[in-house]
Amino acid sequence: MQMQPVKDIATLEALYGPPVDAAMRKVARRLTPLYRRWIMASRLCVLSTVGPDGTDASPRGDDGPVALELDPGTLAMPDWRGNNRLDSLRNIINDPRVSLMFMVPGSNNVVRVNGTAQVTADDDLRGRFASNARRPATVIVITIDEIYIQCARALLRAGTWVSGDQSVELPTIGEILAEMTDGDAGGAAYDQEWGARAAKTMW
Repeated sequence: MQMQPVKDIATLEALYGPPVDAAMRKVARRLTPLYRRWIMASRLCVLSTVGPDGTDASPRGDDGPVALELDPGTLAMPDWRGNNRLDSLRNIINDPRVSLMFMVPGSNNVVRVNGTAQVTADDDLRGRFASNARRPATVIVITIDEIYIQCARALLRAGTWVSGDQSVELPTIGEILAEMTDGDAGGAAYDQEWGARAAKTMW
């Protein structure tokens, strides 16, 4: 497909026009009382990072606030068990820039945080996230550069919270793993065992 890309900022801005005043004034440099309430209500966010091998966006979820406030300019997020690829953590160690999108079911708004992060295995900080006698291996500590609300248009267009279950025809993780490994991993057995395995290794 051939196309003419936009190559400079002036051309880009001419296609859209200037931002509205509120879009610029909504940005805070640290947690305000209302932004704090929003983030403490969020159990799900997407963490985006960048590193020498490219970019990464990783969903992060918890059974309480997905991130805790250490002070008005700092958030902490546990790194719970996963597949040990460590894509986000590798990126943070190489390049501390991060972005987060905090979501709350039922709200079509998103709170966004941009800043820098570091990874720590500090024992006291890990202990703050202890669950079922387990601790995260590490904690991501985020220094906030800016925090702002994203309007509801994207989630409204997608019908995110009102469209019902649309996953019926999707392939399972077992099927995808089998496809990608020529049948060496995944398959029906993986899907059947996943629920019990996840219950034992959630934290």
